[in-house]
Amino acid sequence: MAPPGSRRWAYVRVMAGTILGGVLGFYVMHRVETSYKARMEERLRRYEAHMLAKAEEEAQRLNDGAPQHKDQAQLLPDS
Repeated sequence: MAPPGSRRWAYVRVMAGTILGGVLGFYVMHRVETSYKARMEERLRRYEAHMLAKAEEEAQRLNDGAPQHKDQAQLLPDS
């Protein structure tokens, strides 16, 4: 049988390890989430800039010398 003090220190070590492990896990997950969020925000900024440039290019192409499409429909001859 273990001495009474030894058992108490075992409980303290288990509780301290549980608390410190939880804090460490929370810190690691917090860092992972913030880095992921920063990467996704940068990716979104690049995507928005790309789409804006694409829309401006399309508008410029339509406004500049691009030929306007005329209605090419023809009436069918009556038979």
